[in-house]
Amino acid sequence: MQATTLSFENMHNHGELFANLLRARRDSFIVRNNWDLPQAMGMEYDQYDTPASRWIAVHEEGQVLAGIRLTPTTARCGIYTYMIRDAQRGLLDSIPADLLDFEAPVNADVWESSRVFVSNSVPHKIRGLVHAQLISEMCKAARDLGAEEVLCLIPASWPRFSKRFGLDAVAAGRVMHIDGADTQCVKITLTSMVH
Repeated sequence: MQATTLSFENMHNHGELFANLLRARRDSFIVRNNWDLPQAMGMEYDQYDTPASRWIAVHEEGQVLAGIRLTPTTARCGIYTYMIRDAQRGLLDSIPADLLDFEAPVNADVWESSRVFVSNSVPHKIRGLVHAQLISEMCKAARDLGAEEVLCLIPASWPRFSKRFGLDAVAAGRVMHIDGADTQCVKITLTSMVH
């Protein structure tokens, strides 16, 4: 099992990994969660999958086990910036505008983590290991990109795993019920983490 950080600049070095990541996202978000998201050729994507973003894939022998997308809070593509900010600006009908306790930042030191998943095909006995590798690689990649903080919209069960993974994480908004799941914005401070 390995973790790879993909970008538009390096994805050609990794064969089908990026396409497999988008296929695994489709399986997790559209097939399993029944979310109404864009899809084509068996892959899920949205307006935030641009050259500004990075994607972390935990994979083994071509199979994507887990993934995350990182997007800088300084990103812009037409009217869109990043998911949490665009929800706060009222651009996304499926996410409440009051998701954050503060104005969504536009700062090179802050990145957004979105589209977080662990594949349903990952056996229960290694799910924790896969999740830990995903979070570790996300923190490393974000720090390498200059991030001091990561904003996430994730399941509200995050306090259970944040301490286990050594995350300096705090709630950044209220618990919301979105698409059948309790979710919450969380701020992860990377500067206090030592790996």
